[in-house]
Amino acid sequence: MRNAFADELLKVSRENENIIMLSADIGNRLFDNFKQEFPDRFYNCGVAEANTIGVAAGLSLSGFHPIAYTITPFITFRCTEQIKIDLCYHNLPSIVVGVGAGLSYSSLGSTHHSCEDVGVLKNFPNLTIICPGDANEVRASLRAALKHNGPVYIRLGKKGEPIVHQTIPDFSIGKGIVLREGEDVCILSTGTILPTSVEVAKKLEEQNITSKLVSLHTIKPLDGELLAQIVKKFKLIVTLEEHSLIGGLGSSIAEWMMDHDSTSQIKLLRFGTPDEFPKTVMSKEKAHDCFGLTPEAITKRIRSWLEDKHEN
Repeated sequence: MRNAFADELLKVSRENENIIMLSADIGNRLFDNFKQEFPDRFYNCGVAEANTIGVAAGLSLSGFHPIAYTITPFITFRCTEQIKIDLCYHNLPSIVVGVGAGLSYSSLGSTHHSCEDVGVLKNFPNLTIICPGDANEVRASLRAALKHNGPVYIRLGKKGEPIVHQTIPDFSIGKGIVLREGEDVCILSTGTILPTSVEVAKKLEEQNITSKLVSLHTIKPLDGELLAQIVKKFKLIVTLEEHSLIGGLGSSIAEWMMDHDSTSQIKLLRFGTPDEFPKTVMSKEKAHDCFGLTPEAITKRIRSWLEDKHEN
C-alpha cells in the first residue's frame, strides 16, 4: 500500500503544484523520486508529529494542499489535539496519512499497533476517514481526498498486501464498492482486511452460502443509501476490520442501525480486535489467528450462526 501511495503521490503532484509532502522522520527512501522531482515540496519535520500537523495547517491556510505522513500511531495518537483544533476546527483541506495501521507492525509490539485510531478520530467534526482495502483503492482514495474540501484521514496498511481490484475502481468518498452479490449474508469490510474478506466469501460459496461483499472504505461518512438497501434484504450482516471492536466500523454500523430502527430482525456479527493489549510480540499472521481474524475462523462463525438460525 505504501508503495502505491508514493507512486500515486508523484503522479498527482505533477498535476497539482499546490501539493506539499510532510514526513515525520519516515519514508525518506520511499519518497526519493518525489524529492528528486520536487525538492522544494518535500519537508522532513523530524520526530515532531504534532508540529507536523501544525505545519500542515499553516500550509493549508496559505493555499497549499499538505499531506502529513508517518506511522499510524504516531500521526494520530500523538496529534489528536492538533488534528482536532488545527485541521478540523478550521475545516482545512489537508490530508493525514497513517501507514502501518491496525496490526501491520504487529511484530514491533503494542507501541506500533494502531487498532483504536478510527474510534478516536471519528469523533472530530469535519474529518473524513478513509480506509482503503488494497493498493488500487489507495490510489483512488488519494485522488478523492485531494478533491475534498476539508480534512481527510487515510489509513494505510504497510506493504505486500494482496491486490483485490485488478484496476483502479470507481471510487467516491462515502460510497461503498460492491465486489460481489449474494443472498444469505452481507459482508461489510474496511481497510487492510479486504483480501481476507474475499477469501471468506469464497469459502462460504464452497459451502453453498452466497454473500454480498462490500468494501466500505469510508467509515465517516457511511454510505447510508447502501446500508438502507442492505438492512432491508439481509438478516445477517457481518463487519470485518483490523481495528478494535470498540469505535470502528462495526460500532459505526451498529449505531447507524439503531438510529434507523433497523435492529429488530437483524443479526450483526462484528469481527475485529478485542479490548486488550496482546501479551506477547507476534507476527501479523499469528495475531490474526489469536484474534479470530483468519478466513477459516470467520467462515466458521458465520456458518455456525446461519445453521443455528435455520434449526430454530
